[in-house]
Order: sequence, then C-alpha cells, then structure tokens
Amino acid sequence: MVDTIKWPRAACAALLVAAVTGACDTKAQFAPSLPPAAGFRVDGGVLKLWTGTPCEGVIRLRLTFDSGTQQSTEQVWTAPQPGVRVERLDLLRTGEGSSPDGPLQVQTPLPTGYDWTTAGSIAVTVDGPQANGAKADVARVLRESAQHPAGSYLFGERGWMDVADVQRENRKSFLAICTPDPE
Repeated sequence: MVDTIKWPRAACAALLVAAVTGACDTKAQFAPSLPPAAGFRVDGGVLKLWTGTPCEGVIRLRLTFDSGTQQSTEQVWTAPQPGVRVERLDLLRTGEGSSPDGPLQVQTPLPTGYDWTTAGSIAVTVDGPQANGAKADVARVLRESAQHPAGSYLFGERGWMDVADVQRENRKSFLAICTPDPE
C-alpha cells in the first residue's frame, strides 16, 4: 500500500494562501512604472491645468470630480480629429462650469448648479495621445494656490512644481500625463 502523508489543515491553508498571494501582482498590468501627475492651481477663481509636457492630438479631455464615489461628476471637452495640442488650460471658474477658450468644446457640461469647489478630488484623463490619468485634492489646490507663485502647480502627491521642477523630475520621480513611460 502507498503511504499517504496527512498534512495538518493549517499547513494546507498556509500553502494555499502563499500560492495565491504569490501569484498576484499588486501593480496593474498596464500601470506606468512611475506615478502619473498633472498640475492644478486656482488663480482669480479659475481652475487651471498644466499637463507638464505637451499632449499632442488630444480629442477628449475629461475632468472627473469625486471619481469612484456616488457624488462622481464629470465635464468632458472634445476636439475634432486629428486633435489639438494641450499643455496649459483654464478649466473652470469658481462656482460655474465654463468652457476653456480654444479648440476644445464642452461635450458634457457639469450639472447646473454643481459647485466643483466642494468636491474632494479632481481627476483628469486625456484621449488621443498615449496618456495616463492623474488626480489631485481639490481642497489642497484651493487652499494652497495663493501661497505659490503663478508658475507653480500642484502635481498631486509630488507637491508644488514649476517648470524647472517638472523638467528635472519628469521620468525620474513621476510621469507628466502625456510623457511616455521610460520602461
């Protein structure tokens, strides 16, 4: 007869957990090698975006406030093919959902009466070029913008950065949303 080894249940459970968790990768398959970021600031009641590097061929730009929550609200701008170049853009005025001046046109406006300044977060995504999305804390943008020079923008967890900071850190500690991944 063949002897069978009787493993304690705890040992079997530990082996199963190790096999399952070892097979899982905590990073999404197509996630960039560095955290993506875009710059936001408010000047004179206007929410401004800086992509950090130019985004060529943009056909859609989407702002999502409170993404992933029941309060999630978005505004979408579009441009016809072959798209437009976007690097710095005035997005919204305090208390209203205005369209930026230029070749992007509002496709989906914010709901009437929506006050974006009460949102917890803002996320931006760009369609057209290969790009990554980025997110920032609305309260921090509103609270800290006046404390930083006009050329500095809040790049999410990276903090406040100006042109020299972005040029130095892009592709080292973060990726501007339209910067190709170095890996």
